This record gives sequence, structure tokens and C-alpha cells, in this order.
Amino acid sequence: MASESSLTCEALLHAASVKIGGESPRLDAELLLSHVTGLSRTRFRAWPEQSIPADQAEAFEALVRERQSGRPVAHLLGHQEFWSLPLKVSASTLIPRPDTECLVEAALALPLPEDARVVDLGTGTGAIALALASERPGWQITASDAVAAAVDLARENARDLELSVTVVESTWFSGLQPQRFDLIVSNPPYIPEQDEHLALGDVRYEPASALVSGPDGLDDLKMIVEQAPDWLVEGGWLLVEHGYDQAESVAALFRERGFSSIRGMQDYGGRDRLTLGQWLASAD
Repeated sequence: MASESSLTCEALLHAASVKIGGESPRLDAELLLSHVTGLSRTRFRAWPEQSIPADQAEAFEALVRERQSGRPVAHLLGHQEFWSLPLKVSASTLIPRPDTECLVEAALALPLPEDARVVDLGTGTGAIALALASERPGWQITASDAVAAAVDLARENARDLELSVTVVESTWFSGLQPQRFDLIVSNPPYIPEQDEHLALGDVRYEPASALVSGPDGLDDLKMIVEQAPDWLVEGGWLLVEHGYDQAESVAALFRERGFSSIRGMQDYGGRDRLTLGQWLASAD
């Protein structure tokens, strides 16, 4: 039971931040307390003496213990914001990362037709596809995932947000109806099998199938780059996210497959994170 002296929001947040630790303990604590109380994070800062009922304090402290054990905040809340869209999340999918918004920005900057056909491979929560749909309602967007639970989750997010995205179960291109796209986007697994980071932080609670891709992390990227031209219109684009240390390797895959106008882009932290290329069949 929390003591009466600890029932102000500031006291609870301070104690929780110490327990949680890590990169953003205060933010984590504020998100959890907001979830329990229904109060905004702004209110906590404006009125730090705000009294929190004992039952809410106990519920908050239970969530703090879960976070202290390593469970991701997004899993505790049941949702994660991406591109200002509230997305439901689950243990069956990767939690959308803020840096993946850079991929959305890059896609929106491309010279595509107003009715462009776009596919998001390995969609997870549907984050990329739904972000694009929110900005380009005229685009015909398909999202695919190999995991049935992820497909269900992406469809639920699309319904909740009332955004027009067709979600299908498919391992990369294998389950798609034959067609050609103006743009293929993907944030595929790209972590090497033995990477030490797999045992750290939130990724311990995320599915390995959404993270790991062979001994060098490039297995899925190789497959996508190899098969993409068979699904692109003349002049169509392939845009992928990858590891910060994989830019040269991924650019080489694009070159070897015959893509043109290849360029890399950085994430918000200034790390090489995206590679883009255009398919010109006449140059093949």
C-alpha cells in the first residue's frame, strides 16, 4: 500500500523514475501514471501536488514493477503513437519506432501519382501503411505480414482509424495478387542472429521473427531487393529501413540488382538508416 505522504503525482513519479531507470525513466513513469489516472502529462507538470487516490497509486506501482522487470511501456499501455496515430500493439508485432517515421517522410517526398499503388511489406501494427494512408488518401495501399496475429492487429488499427488500407497475410511477396506497384516500402528484420542487443531492453519482449534475419541480418533484405523489380512499374521505387551499419551492404544489393538513383538517408539521430532506389527496366 502506498503511504499517504507519497500520493502526490510528483512523489509517485520521482519514486517510479528511480525504480525504472534506463534511457527515459521520467517519460515512462508519466505515461504509465497518465494511463492509470486519465490525467495528462501536462497536468502533472503544472500541478505536481495533484493528489492521486490510493487505488490508482497502487495500480500505477504495479505497472512500474512490470516496467522495472523490462516489459515495454507500449505493451503495458496497449498502444503506441506513430505519426500522431494511436496504434494498438501486442506481443505479436514490433513496437513502432519514432525513427521509422523517417521512412514515411521519404516515401511522401517521392514524385508519385495521386493514385499510386503502394505496398508495405512486413507491416506489423500497420504503422507505415496507415501513416501513408493518413497523408495520401488517394493512394491504393496494401499492407502484408506473414504473422496472422499481426494481420489481425493491422486490420483492427485500420478500422479504428478509419483509414483505407488492404491488409493481407503474405510472406513478403509470396501471398500477393500479381500486380505492379509504384512504391514498395519495408522495415524488415535486419538484426544478426547473434547480436548482443537481442538480450537487452524492450526487444527481449518482441518477436524474434520481426527482428532477426540470418547471420549478418541481411537475409530478408536480400530477398526483398531481389524480388522487388518483378513487382514494380517502370520508374517505381523501393524504400527500405536497415541497420545503422548496413548502409553500404544494402546499397550494394540495390546496385547488383540493377536499381538506379540509389541513395541513403539518415534517421533522426543522424545514423544511416534508409536506402532508396528506382527501378528502370530499360537500364536492366
